[in-house]
Amino acid sequence: MVHVFLHEPAIAGNTGNAIRLSAVTGAHLHLIEPLGFDLEDAKLRRAGLDYHDLADVSIHSGIEQAFAAIPGARVFAFTSGTDVSFESIEYTREDVLLFGTEPTGLPEEVMDHPRITSRVRIPMLPARRSLNLANAVSIAVYEAWRQLGYDGAGA
Repeated sequence: MVHVFLHEPAIAGNTGNAIRLSAVTGAHLHLIEPLGFDLEDAKLRRAGLDYHDLADVSIHSGIEQAFAAIPGARVFAFTSGTDVSFESIEYTREDVLLFGTEPTGLPEEVMDHPRITSRVRIPMLPARRSLNLANAVSIAVYEAWRQLGYDGAGA
């Protein structure tokens, strides 16, 4: 299943929801430091319910370490600043779906990194800034999983 990179996530509840999503879909979640919360945060635990032990989660000290963990994988950076829609991508199991921090998104130095395969967006109505991070990750993961035939899902 795909890899989800959260670059410097700031809100514990969103990361807890991403942990739960990882557990129920098989997506590998990668958290890229610095984190805006403690991993023992009650909001993180509450949002992730009892799924923490079922999720595949890695923590990386920075973007370079995260990229090194998945050499050669395609990396799709999610942003509102592109015309490429996320569902137009033909996803593979090793692809990386990269999301930025809640308040500001991905910084330009990450967006311009040579490992970025493409910038992609999730369509929204005009004059809206962004989706909630956990919602955006869910939309993207489920599209990739749908394209992969819901591999591993029960009946």
